[in-house]
Amino acid sequence: MTHAIRFHKTGGPEVLVWEEVSVGKPGPGEARIRHTAVGLNFVDIYNRSGLYPAQLPSGLGSEAAGVVEEVGPGVTDLKPGDRVAYGASPLGAYSEARLIPADRLLKLPDGVDDKTAAAMMLKGLTTQYLIRQTYRVKAGDTILLHAAAGGVGLILSQWAKHLGATVIGTVSNDEKAKLAKAHGCDHVIIYTREDFVKRVDEITGGKKVPVVYDSVGKDTFLKSLDCLAPLGVAALFGQSSGAVEPLNLGLLAQKGSLYVTRPTLFTYAAKRENLVAMANELFDVVKSGAVKIEVHQTYPLKEAAKAHADLAARKTTGSTVLLV
Repeated sequence: MTHAIRFHKTGGPEVLVWEEVSVGKPGPGEARIRHTAVGLNFVDIYNRSGLYPAQLPSGLGSEAAGVVEEVGPGVTDLKPGDRVAYGASPLGAYSEARLIPADRLLKLPDGVDDKTAAAMMLKGLTTQYLIRQTYRVKAGDTILLHAAAGGVGLILSQWAKHLGATVIGTVSNDEKAKLAKAHGCDHVIIYTREDFVKRVDEITGGKKVPVVYDSVGKDTFLKSLDCLAPLGVAALFGQSSGAVEPLNLGLLAQKGSLYVTRPTLFTYAAKRENLVAMANELFDVVKSGAVKIEVHQTYPLKEAAKAHADLAARKTTGSTVLLV
């Protein structure tokens, strides 16, 4: 029998259980894969807690790497033995093996190992849509990035720097400030003791920024709007501090005809051709060395509850991988 982490009710890390599951044979358009490494992401906490509702009982996780064991009818571009990864799939990555729609799988190129792939697919594809599609970062831009020492933050700051942008990052402490600086942040603001709105104003000489990438939510969002230049874009792609209160749209007019978006990877990567194009761009910047993916913590998959507790307590930096 195969094992997986599942939850039968929503709640804290303690609701996660390691249990036997039956996987079965792949149906039409499906593949069975054996996982080697699974990515940990803040969205997993949202799913587990019930903030993003899932049908219970449920598996967890949307990002992993592994090997194809078997393909179902109609799957022509994958074969047993192929190394694959994914970052935009139905829940169920926290497992030793699973069935998955084959159109969500991406073949791994040589030079990208399984642990790296598991650490970068969801976060790297998220970065791709944020800086190449939601707001297309270009040379000469100055951008603001919250949680700059987090999983997405470390990838986004490197990639934006590679594109020629100046990156302002916010972090919670000195250790994270060092990490953000080492990964492309030109200016680091420790928001626990500095007013980031005031510092952005100082750094930009009053011009402010064309885009803010905000995954923190409740604690930062309204102040993020104050950092934007006229016609600027606030990209709210997470809410680690809680949901943003309902927004009076008149504020957007007052603050300079601003744009606000709440993007998700599932929307941007819904079409197979878009997913493949996004992944190819991600693989290229990683293989070139422009973006380095560093796994800062690993846990055995069966200890997922501890990993969740550490992530929520901000004890982790960068990417965390659950090893199968």
